[in-house]
Amino acid sequence: MHGLINRSIQNFVCDCYGRQCWIDVTLAAQLNFVDFEGMLKYKERLTPRVLVAMCKVLARPRGELLEDFGTYLVSHPTLEGVRRLLRFGGVDFEDFLHSLDDLPDRVRLAVPDLVLPSLELHAHNDGQFNLICETPISGYGHVMLGVLRGMADDYGTLAVLEHCGLARGRETITIQLVEPDFAEGRHFALGASVE
Repeated sequence: MHGLINRSIQNFVCDCYGRQCWIDVTLAAQLNFVDFEGMLKYKERLTPRVLVAMCKVLARPRGELLEDFGTYLVSHPTLEGVRRLLRFGGVDFEDFLHSLDDLPDRVRLAVPDLVLPSLELHAHNDGQFNLICETPISGYGHVMLGVLRGMADDYGTLAVLEHCGLARGRETITIQLVEPDFAEGRHFALGASVE
């Protein structure tokens, strides 16, 4: 597993629950280190161990925590680059949804050795969609559910999102666009601001 994924989980726990909580997670996961290095590769079995330990230490269900993690990825001030990468997917939330099929390729442009699970969007009538998420690690669909909630808010779109479970290694999210211009979205400009 790419270190950026593990490091992002570490940052989520530290930013939302504190450094000591992260240390408790590493102890519960029986890691022999505390900090993940973002540019290293780790054995695939470490990430599931960390997720199990995180749920145990925080006493919260895996799906809820992973959804919170997904929202964190697109809304935390230190992760503006992730938000920017996603916002390049379209001028409105529906355009963004249609760009999700290409997300793994866009991520590889930024980090060539980071491989994300594939995403497949199916459009239906009246603003209804299904997003199919490949799940090498159980719960990736919940991460994407959090990302979608955060991005709907970012675009100012009112949408009903639901995780519909896991079948044959794939998780499905249903999306119903209710009001595309429900609220004013967060400011976004193509050029990064200079401070």
